[in-house]
Amino acid sequence: MSTACLFPGQGSQSKGMGGDLFGRFSDWTAEADRILGYSIQELCVEDPRGELGLTGFTQPALFIVNAMTYRARVEDGRPVPAFAAGHSLGEYNALLAASAFDFSTGLRLVQRRGQLMGRVHGGGMSAVIGLEPAKIEAILTASDAGRRLDVANFNSFDQTVIAGPKDDLAAVQAPLVEAGARACLPLNVSAPFHSRYMIDAQNEFTAFLAGVEFRAPSFPVLANATGIPYEAILVRDTLARQIGSSVRWLDSMIWLLDHGVTEFEEVGPGKVLGKLMAQIQKRRG
Repeated sequence: MSTACLFPGQGSQSKGMGGDLFGRFSDWTAEADRILGYSIQELCVEDPRGELGLTGFTQPALFIVNAMTYRARVEDGRPVPAFAAGHSLGEYNALLAASAFDFSTGLRLVQRRGQLMGRVHGGGMSAVIGLEPAKIEAILTASDAGRRLDVANFNSFDQTVIAGPKDDLAAVQAPLVEAGARACLPLNVSAPFHSRYMIDAQNEFTAFLAGVEFRAPSFPVLANATGIPYEAILVRDTLARQIGSSVRWLDSMIWLLDHGVTEFEEVGPGKVLGKLMAQIQKRRG
C-alpha cells in the first residue's frame, strides 16, 4: 500500500482549528508567536478580531495547523508517506514534511506570501461545476471576456476555478452554463489568485526566495505549477512560479494514481481534498 499525504490550502481554515495542538507543540507555538508578533493560538481558536479569513492571517495560521497535524501524525507512529502534495498554500506543508526547509523558514515564507497576495485587490474567482476543463478553456478562448480570464485551479474533472476581472467572470457565466456547466459560483475571495493578475506579487516573492536556502525533498512532492514531482535542483524556481500559475491539482492526483498510490490522507482541517479525490477516482473508474 502506497500513501500520499495531502495538505489543504486557503479556504479550509475554520475558527477553533488546532485547538488540541498548540499546547502539545508549545515549542512551535512560541516560535510562531515570535515570528508573527501575535498569538497564533488566539487567532486560530478564538479569532477575536475576525482576522482568520484575511489572507495575510489565513496563510500562516493554516500552515502552522497543517504542520502541527503532520508532526502529530509522525509522533503518533504513522509511517512517512511515499508522496506528498498540497493545494496552493498547502504545498508549503508538503515541502516541510519532505524536509525541504524547517518550520521557521516555512512560516517566514508563507507569512511573506500572505502579505504579498493580501495586497492584491480587484477581480475575483468563480468555481465552474460539472464541465470538463478542456471545454472550459475552449469557451474562454472564444470570447474577449474569456481571454482576459485564466484557469486558476484545475481541481477535478467536475470542478475548475477561473479568475480575473469580475465583469469578465460575469460575461462568461451564460456560455459556460449553456455548454453544460451545472453552476458557475463566485467565490468569496479578495483577488484573482493563481492568475496573470498576480504577477507583480509573484515577482516580489521570487526576489524574497532568492535569500532562502532549500534542500532537495526527502520524498517526492508534487508541484502545483507542473502537476509532477519537484526536481531537486529546481525547488526555488518551481515554488516561485506558483503564485501566478494554475494549480494543476487534477494532474497531480492523476500522477499519483498512475504511480500506484492507494491511500490518500488529508493532513489538516477540513475534508475538501478528500472530496476532490473521490470525484477524480469516480471518473477514473
